Amino acid sequence: MRKAVVRLVQRVSATRGFARLAPYVIPALDRGVHRLTRGKVLLSALLLPGVVLTSTGARSGLPRRTPLACMPDPDEDGWILVGSNFGRPGHPAWTGNLLARPDAGINWKGQDIAVTARLLTGEERAAAWRALVDFWPPYAAYQERVEREIRIFRIVRR
Repeated sequence: MRKAVVRLVQRVSATRGFARLAPYVIPALDRGVHRLTRGKVLLSALLLPGVVLTSTGARSGLPRRTPLACMPDPDEDGWILVGSNFGRPGHPAWTGNLLARPDAGINWKGQDIAVTARLLTGEERAAAWRALVDFWPPYAAYQERVEREIRIFRIVRR
């Protein structure tokens, strides 16, 4: 039953309609549930692992909290973050924040962890992209819809 639900969600999440609505609804729901459960639960993590990234605004210098799906990266004792922006034009703001200030924090399963982010390029990015598409196939649909190369970051504990 769970596999059927995941496949259905993958099909829906690859649509343009989902891309128009999701950026407004999913982060708001995630922030609310995360706050109510004192960092223990992310609603979207019922389907995909997730973190709440706290980055520093590239221009403002203020802390910015963003709930994000992630792919655990056991080889590096870290996580992979994807700046897919649900297949919408433009890079999400959090990616610019990490490029400007790579030291950040995440909340992972209720635990606050100091991390450093690194933008993946070249073969390292290509290998991570293949793993990401295997992990969550809608990422391929997101990349097809945009002209930009979707940014991928590896974050590791500081």
